Amino acid sequence: MNENKKDQKNQPGKGMPGGIMMVLIAFALVLLLNMMLSSLGSSRSQLIPYSEFISLLKEGRVLAVEVQVDRLKISLKDVPSEPAEDTSPSGNGDAGENGGSAGWETDEGNLLIQTEQIMQAQQRIASLTCYTGRMEDPGLREMLDEYNVEYSAVIDSNWLYILLTQIILPIIFIYGMWLLLRRSMNSIMGGGGRGGFMSIGQSNAKVYMEKKTGVTFDDVAGQEEAKESLNEIVDFLHNPDKYVDIGAKQPKGALLVGPPGTGKTLLAKAVAGEANVVFFSLSGSDFVEMFVGVGASRVRDLFKQASQQAPCIIFIDEIDAIGKSRDNALGTNDEREQTLNQLLAEMDGFDSSRGVVILGATNRPEILDKALLRPGRFDRRIIVERPDLKGREDVLKVHSKKVKMHPSVDLHRIALATPGAAGADLANMINEGALRAVRMNRQEVRQEDLMEAVEIVIAGKEKKDRIMSEKEKRIVAFHEVGHALAHALQKDAQPVQKITIVPRTMGTLGYVMNMPEEEKYMNSKDEILAQITALMAGRAAEKLIFDTETTGASNDIERATKMARQMVAVYGMSEKFGLMNLESTESKYLDGRSVLNCSDQTGAELDKAVARILQECYQKAIELLKTNEPKLREISEFLFSKETILGEEFMEILKGTA
Repeated sequence: MNENKKDQKNQPGKGMPGGIMMVLIAFALVLLLNMMLSSLGSSRSQLIPYSEFISLLKEGRVLAVEVQVDRLKISLKDVPSEPAEDTSPSGNGDAGENGGSAGWETDEGNLLIQTEQIMQAQQRIASLTCYTGRMEDPGLREMLDEYNVEYSAVIDSNWLYILLTQIILPIIFIYGMWLLLRRSMNSIMGGGGRGGFMSIGQSNAKVYMEKKTGVTFDDVAGQEEAKESLNEIVDFLHNPDKYVDIGAKQPKGALLVGPPGTGKTLLAKAVAGEANVVFFSLSGSDFVEMFVGVGASRVRDLFKQASQQAPCIIFIDEIDAIGKSRDNALGTNDEREQTLNQLLAEMDGFDSSRGVVILGATNRPEILDKALLRPGRFDRRIIVERPDLKGREDVLKVHSKKVKMHPSVDLHRIALATPGAAGADLANMINEGALRAVRMNRQEVRQEDLMEAVEIVIAGKEKKDRIMSEKEKRIVAFHEVGHALAHALQKDAQPVQKITIVPRTMGTLGYVMNMPEEEKYMNSKDEILAQITALMAGRAAEKLIFDTETTGASNDIERATKMARQMVAVYGMSEKFGLMNLESTESKYLDGRSVLNCSDQTGAELDKAVARILQECYQKAIELLKTNEPKLREISEFLFSKETILGEEFMEILKGTA
């Protein structure tokens, strides 16, 4: 909610509304137009003395007289002029000697003569109208009758009619056209807010006054390190004297960096909520418009408002929209660069002791301009990572406060089942669990609702209308049990939580859900190889039992290839390449694209090393399943009949048949 309207009314240049200004401009234009038309009409008539009028009347030259309030308008009779000599060479016999060129000259001469005659006629017509001043002449009427001159008097027009037709209606027309133009410009430029086109250079930041963000640090969980760094800024805004006394300066800005959904915007609002200061919130794209210079103007207006509202916090979300590096060889963007230059100048220009703090958020820090990241502008870079096990459990507790939970709900198990989930993912899981409880006509959310919500977020909803043939369903059952057996039979693999062959909306025909026993922050080479072997076991089960290969292993192969490639190119786990780094990661917090740092020949050798690892893990999976083929068949047939089995059931069958 924007609450700085009072301040905007008091700003210079904003005292008169645009509508009143436009009405005044329209009034001035109408008066000017009337004056021009009046002078134009007068210029077409010639002023003559009254005595000359009497002379013309006696000569019989006057055709009609119109008696007006202050003058006599006189129409004269046209006196025919003598015909001009025909100077056209069309009748000259010599013209034929020159052929077509002589004809062309003749036509051109005729055209010039005709044009001159038309101009003379227009001048003559204009000279047939003249006027003279009105005098008290009692004998004028008798003279007009004597010389058969038509005369008449003009009736005075209604002043109200003149005012309406010549003043009011033109003003309304001009004002309406201005409103139409303004509305069309607003729609073209994405405007429509306060001020519209006339306020194109003004900042459109949302302003939250004291305690209006509704968020404090208690509402943010799983980001203890980030909260600790930001809490110092809050304390500076509350107690600046103790920092100034020792000579410390308040950080001008802090950049929040992290993957999407980790709570960067929530942290910024929490800082404002804790500090009880004005909070300006806007996105980097709000500065960018189709006109060059608009973004820079909005930056100036934003910092002007902030200096008036100090102490305050300015939060620019997705700052990479205007903060991209200017070293781009592919081209430049004048509007974005001007906006960035203005932002850099403003961040250098304001005094941090006044209590203005800038918070920026981005998930692409590698593309930001180096000048923006230097100390003195963004003094701190605060990493907002995905929460760990304890952080995920704390996030689940925060989001479940307003949800009716059954006493048997174990949020620790939900946190264990969601490694790598961001805060937004966990909030979505809680909401999905509550929605499922409503669908099941329950008054409280149970553990099964939350576990199903985890699967919905990861794999999508169950696709109950997809009916597979018995052969395909059996192949999927053996495929998934192959994965589960490889996990259970390897020492470094993760325990199995659930096996299902029910299709999901995200394209999976079945999947195995693992439940790690503890949170891990690094993986050994043996653990990575065990994961690759488990991924290859699905295809191995298909080949071993049905002697076929299906497309169901595509995602397994993709994930296994990525892990094997990282082993060789990034982690230095290859004997051939040793500790050489062959790939670097771009957009770490987004898609994490990999870029080769080696020659094409070395890249080809890298591909061979990856293929070797995948083949070795595939052979190991074949051997594991061959050794335990009876268990593979028994568990697969059980899964085929039930479609879903839990990890406890799987382990009971596995141990019972051992």
